[in-house]
Amino acid sequence: MTIALISHDAKKELMVQFCIAYCGILSRHDLVATGTTGKIVSETTGLEITRFLGGAQGGAQQIASRIACNEIDLLLLFRDPMNPRADEPDENALLRLCDVHNIPVATNIATAEVLIHGLERGDMDWREIVKNS
Repeated sequence: MTIALISHDAKKELMVQFCIAYCGILSRHDLVATGTTGKIVSETTGLEITRFLGGAQGGAQQIASRIACNEIDLLLLFRDPMNPRADEPDENALLRLCDVHNIPVATNIATAEVLIHGLERGDMDWREIVKNS
């Protein structure tokens, strides 16, 4: 699976801690991330991460294009709900694409943990479920 990682500035440390905690699971998958998130997570955990531009520079759109092409299987987007962002409309488009293409998405650590545990158990073979329904 290909997992995309995006985190707002106030949530970058949380993303790092999440990736440290679940490094064993994440290491078995292809990881992509926006610029700074990918850099920090990779340097801290040693995980191999394909990095795109920073979120505000177009990295979220690069991930969105991969979602539209069915190249992303899971999105972890740790958002800071207390501080509105200038690129928030881009994130809304990103979330809409996840809905259109049935991509599981977590916007907080609680949901991310549910998804990562499902991934570990093998419950995340959702493309087969969608294809067969």
